Amino acid sequence: MRSASASAPGKFVVLGEHAVVYGKPAVALAIDRRFRCTVSESSRLLLNGVPDDLSLHPHMSNILKANGVGKISIVTESDLPSGSGLGSSAALSAALSCAVRTMLGKPADEKDVIGEAYDAEFGAQGIGSPMDTSASVHGGGIGVNIPCDGEPLWTIERNGNRWDVCDVHAPEMTFVVGYTGIKALTGPLVERVRRYKDRNSFAKDIVDEIGSVTLEGADALRRNDRVKLGKLMTADHKLLSILGVSGPELNRLVDAAAEYSYGAKLTGAGGGGSMIALTDRPEKVCETIRLHGGTPMIVNTGVPGVKAGKTS
Repeated sequence: MRSASASAPGKFVVLGEHAVVYGKPAVALAIDRRFRCTVSESSRLLLNGVPDDLSLHPHMSNILKANGVGKISIVTESDLPSGSGLGSSAALSAALSCAVRTMLGKPADEKDVIGEAYDAEFGAQGIGSPMDTSASVHGGGIGVNIPCDGEPLWTIERNGNRWDVCDVHAPEMTFVVGYTGIKALTGPLVERVRRYKDRNSFAKDIVDEIGSVTLEGADALRRNDRVKLGKLMTADHKLLSILGVSGPELNRLVDAAAEYSYGAKLTGAGGGGSMIALTDRPEKVCETIRLHGGTPMIVNTGVPGVKAGKTS
């Protein structure tokens, strides 16, 4: 019986979420929290040992359909809370694609997995950029539509938007994630911003400004300028708040972390989920996040992307 396993990291967005959907720049870093899955041949469809209806799991369904697989056993394990803004669905899509392809004897390197994983994300949400899946597949750091030192890792086009994805070497920095405990679905939040942008030129200007802030931030990240990067992160949070994707819980954690950080902001789609803080005082940031109702995590970056390993 053929079997294979794979894992992929979650991520946080340093700058550029929501605006990246419209081809604007973004920067994301993979983190040391992973989604793992093992797949094996089966006489029926099983999810974690139980017969299941994959119509309830569109990311998985899209991956299996892309590979012509119906009957399979899937066992999952995740360090990433769903709806936390840390890329859990992208990590799922990347890991499952890699595992299924490996089990079937198909190529499963980054360029083989990225298109399939992004198609699964887009198919499940109906909207969105390849930023999250690129970070989970490649690992380390990725930039979208920013100046590249070399050739892009890959280019993806959809619905009139183009995303050139390149490797970003991030210097060693300490980030703390603060999870609000509120799960938020990415698709509806992205769609809300789209409607706002389509009917209001002010919202379009905010999206453009997020893109400009991100370009400045990408340069500050490369130069290891924590002060400048932190200020731009805080500015980005204010812009995202204007777009209506923050909320009282996120704002409370961002404001609390600011005293001990270079900067802080929401990360991901918003509406709950998580915030991040760039800091040299991670323990103080963790303490204040905890005091203000959040769950803190000190995260390490510079981690590998999707990895396959046969289990039998």
